[in-house]
Amino acid sequence: MSWTCPYCQHKTVVTSQNKTVSSNFFDDGNAFGSLRANWIAITCLNDECRQLSLSFSLNKNDGTNQLLYNWELLPQGTVKAFPDYVPAPILEDYKEAVLISNLSPKASATLSRRCLQGMIRHVWGVKPSRLVDEIKAIEDKIEAGMWKAIDAVRNIGNIGAHMENDISVIVDVDPEEAEMLIGLIELLIQEWYVEKHERQKRVEAITSLAAEKKALKQMK
Repeated sequence: MSWTCPYCQHKTVVTSQNKTVSSNFFDDGNAFGSLRANWIAITCLNDECRQLSLSFSLNKNDGTNQLLYNWELLPQGTVKAFPDYVPAPILEDYKEAVLISNLSPKASATLSRRCLQGMIRHVWGVKPSRLVDEIKAIEDKIEAGMWKAIDAVRNIGNIGAHMENDISVIVDVDPEEAEMLIGLIELLIQEWYVEKHERQKRVEAITSLAAEKKALKQMK
């Protein structure tokens, strides 16, 4: 099974050497009837990581195998690893939004909204206003595909209401909407910080190499 470590993003193939699966069946007269409890433990094969991922689920044992509950115990939420040159307040809001998304989608969405506003202000230097107005202010500054993604999420009912209010106002959203906001945050961190940083490194490498070549020719 192909697998990506949620801690270090290392891609690997999961085998019986680094994965343990266990199931137990029980029927103690509870309201759900006969149940199957499952836990899965996977260890990252990256020697610099070796972190443990642990999940637990509860299914009906009545032939339907209906999933009733699923908990990601370790790590607590699938927080992606981003470089430390991404501003700390943005990473903190992002991580908290992920960790609390299952427990409280509306709190998670509030943190995501604050994270989005922080990125827009930091990267694009827009004039502080309502988040919806700050988003509109960068429409002609960003790549069309990226704007399409932001606009698509912005126009979803409750998320749209979120962005029209002050970021401290908590608005109800469902779990899927909270996850969509987190996905957008991850996309923007990757594009506005990681990809930009990598491009700058490549530009500097090419510029440095060109300068060395020029200096060598002038010495001849």
